[in-house]
Amino acid sequence: MPVGQHSRHVPSLRRLNLLVWGCVLLGIGVSLLLTADLGSDGYSTLVNGLALSTAMSFLLANSIVSLAFLALAAARAVRPGLGTVVQIAVVGVTVNLMLPLLETPGSWAGQITMLVAAFPVLAVGIATYLGSQTGAGPAEAAALAYDPPLAFRWSYNAVQGGGALLGWLLGATVGVGTFAVVILLGPCIHLAGRLLRLDVHQSPQPTVAPARPRTRRRVNNAPDRPPSGNWTRDPSCDE
Repeated sequence: MPVGQHSRHVPSLRRLNLLVWGCVLLGIGVSLLLTADLGSDGYSTLVNGLALSTAMSFLLANSIVSLAFLALAAARAVRPGLGTVVQIAVVGVTVNLMLPLLETPGSWAGQITMLVAAFPVLAVGIATYLGSQTGAGPAEAAALAYDPPLAFRWSYNAVQGGGALLGWLLGATVGVGTFAVVILLGPCIHLAGRLLRLDVHQSPQPTVAPARPRTRRRVNNAPDRPPSGNWTRDPSCDE
């Protein structure tokens, strides 16, 4: 396999580190957001509303919403990759491990403090795993699919806001945390990406152009010479 093709399909160790640790941070941020108990993000609100309105399991509802968001992104040429699978798996495992270790504060001040603490963790986690350029999770992929025409920080807010609205219409509850995610998380991710010098856009890797065969160029000013071995002597040259 040519070197260019190998580099396109096998992420470097640095990119894999960005992917895994970014997803771990994202999982910690989600755990803080859920433990604050002031409302979840718009994506989770939609999943919860679908589960409540149809009596299906949360896992099945999450799978349906994930596929719908990924299909929406693929329709605009933002296709899933390794990062898509790793994000879903690592964030899920991290949340399952973290939730038993955290407790909801007993006061509004404590809950708001935990909510505020969740935002930089969420923003850095999302910017870091997207910066690995290995593929985006469902919500991020749907937002990237509409950048352009909308900048990611606003398209992400639109995706979260649309999810929250649909989830609420389906019977899910929203809270202060939900509105905070809808309004603030997109710009926070953008800021984190700039500070970390990471590009959250999943740009396709450039392909290696095939080598062009070399051709001899004839020098226009050079005199025509007969083929070797066919020289003839001009008698006039002896006069």
